[in-house]
Amino acid sequence: MFDKILIANRGEIAVRIARTLREMGIRSVAVYSDADADAVHVRACDEAVRLGPADARESYLNIPKVIAAAVSTGAQGIHPGYGFLSENPEFARACAEAGIEFIGPSAEAIEIMGDKIAAREAVEARGVPTVPGIVGAGDDEIVARAGEIGYPMIVKPAMGGGGKGMHVVRASSELRDALQTARREAAKAFGDDTVFVERFIDQPRHIEVQVMADKHGNVVHLGERECSLQRRHQKVIEEAPSAFLTPEQREKYGRIAIETAKSVEYHGAGTVEFIVASDSPDEP
Repeated sequence: MFDKILIANRGEIAVRIARTLREMGIRSVAVYSDADADAVHVRACDEAVRLGPADARESYLNIPKVIAAAVSTGAQGIHPGYGFLSENPEFARACAEAGIEFIGPSAEAIEIMGDKIAAREAVEARGVPTVPGIVGAGDDEIVARAGEIGYPMIVKPAMGGGGKGMHVVRASSELRDALQTARREAAKAFGDDTVFVERFIDQPRHIEVQVMADKHGNVVHLGERECSLQRRHQKVIEEAPSAFLTPEQREKYGRIAIETAKSVEYHGAGTVEFIVASDSPDEP
């Protein structure tokens, strides 16, 4: 059991974490930049440590400063919230090296799940179904093998997220240009120009299943969310449960989500996303 936890975030998520810690009898430590000195999350915590200037790179994204704040206050754990350093494997690794518990998945799991190609390979090894695609290939090979998955297809960067660098290709004449554009955008946004292609699902349903896992291999799912209403590949509304799924499909997706988490030895809270064809929901 922890006596004190540092919250490496700000805003409503930091306030919610602080409230939960208080209910559990655990002291909380806030961190803040100069721009957030009077923010609500600072007042919500038992202690607060200044990280630096308003620029997030000098404050909330500065790993040495966050670790130093935890060490100086005697915090035994760090809760990253979401965003900022929550999906940074180097931060999780730095916590471990400092003897501080990172409240989230391991650095290894973060690395795998942050690389879409590595994630595909990990879950496929456990028999988890994925959208047909071509990975680990250069542009010439992708063009030559495009018939294996058919059109339309979508080009995706291996790294990053937020819909950046994704391009839908509906004809062979568009493919090579789309690959070159996606590589250029991926290199600029994520520092890595690796891309792959998958079959594009027209009129898809975006279903997410929430999972919770401990360090002893126990994984449960907490139901699904319907996230299909999107703009520019970003969710606008999430609804739970999904009115689209039957009880049998709901059970199936929950089972697959659990196997996905186990495939990378995930622990903590996580989300498994499914792209589901509206006309064939039994084929995730």
